[in-house]
Amino acid sequence: MTRDAIRSRERMMMSDNMAAWIDSPYAELTIREAPMPKPGSGQLVIEVRAVAVNPLDAIIQSNGTVMYGWLRYPVILGEDVAGVVVDTGAGVNDFAIGDRVVAYAMGLEKGRDAVSESGFQSYVAVDASLAAILPATTAFEDAAVLPLAVSTASAGLFEKEQLGLDYSRLGSAAPRDEVVVIWGGATAVGGNAIQLARAAGYRVITTASAKNHQRMRQLGAEAVFDYHDPQTPNRIIEAVGGSVVAGILAVAVGSAEPCLRIARATGATQIAMASPPVSFYEQPRRRGLSLARIRLFLKLGTRTALLQGRSRARGIRATFIWGSAIATSPVGPAVWAGYLPAALASGSHRLYPEAHITGHGLPAIQEAIDDLRRGVSARKLVITLDHAAE
Repeated sequence: MTRDAIRSRERMMMSDNMAAWIDSPYAELTIREAPMPKPGSGQLVIEVRAVAVNPLDAIIQSNGTVMYGWLRYPVILGEDVAGVVVDTGAGVNDFAIGDRVVAYAMGLEKGRDAVSESGFQSYVAVDASLAAILPATTAFEDAAVLPLAVSTASAGLFEKEQLGLDYSRLGSAAPRDEVVVIWGGATAVGGNAIQLARAAGYRVITTASAKNHQRMRQLGAEAVFDYHDPQTPNRIIEAVGGSVVAGILAVAVGSAEPCLRIARATGATQIAMASPPVSFYEQPRRRGLSLARIRLFLKLGTRTALLQGRSRARGIRATFIWGSAIATSPVGPAVWAGYLPAALASGSHRLYPEAHITGHGLPAIQEAIDDLRRGVSARKLVITLDHAAE
């Protein structure tokens, strides 16, 4: 065990764990002590050095128990973490105390521990199967952008219930002529999906605002179109030409309709959707009914029903992605263990989107979530937690 590993382990044993709690639906985050996590079988305990906020965190805080009805408050939010391993559970062979890692914290998922396994705290327990060792030159704050985005992209592309693409040779696959269309390439999920699809050998056509076109090409897209342009669906159909469309990934809010149009014209039979047809930010963050909330859920139900009806009538399957699905399928190990460590070490998988550090320490997380609600493009909001300075 290295000297740094010993120091990290000793620091954990002597420290109190602090967390950003949400005590009830819609409440502001509150900073106070939390139980020190203990690793279960196949788990790591990480001393967290950086966390990122996700739309999921803002949605849970805004929606109360509407979507995550199994949560029993108080709980801790947070999915994206990077830090140093300070403890390992039984059956963990590929990680050691002192390893620098990035990991997907699964605490908010059904059947998980929404306290010890959630990310917005000083120490967190994570599944070793959803963690990857970081290169020594990679900053924790840059790595923290990755976990939920790459997991959701992986689920959408590779799970059998979604696009079901071939991931058997990720990182070494021979080029294919089949095309994957990704609407919303500049999003966190979209940017990682471009890279994963390319790593599996597929050609990629995507959309982004004009300012992000060059970045999408750097990530591996062969063609990029401006989603603001009403002619973009037609331009994508033309770019596909006679190639087979292996699947369509609809990432951004409002992307399902143009993707359905592309599917009809190209013969694609599967659309995987990472976003609902409405924005859940369009409601007040408080209990009870309101006109805005009633309108939102009426719009959600109507648009979802129309989309499903129109797609089924044309023999197209449109499904919503659940990123955590990879935790219990072969996709998780294939991506997190088989692909990511080498791809991060070689630089072939870029850390996307760009990390934007908004503050230091757990109290900065609530402000970052509020900033996320106001809108963020092609970057992810990150908070640093530097234990070494404590």
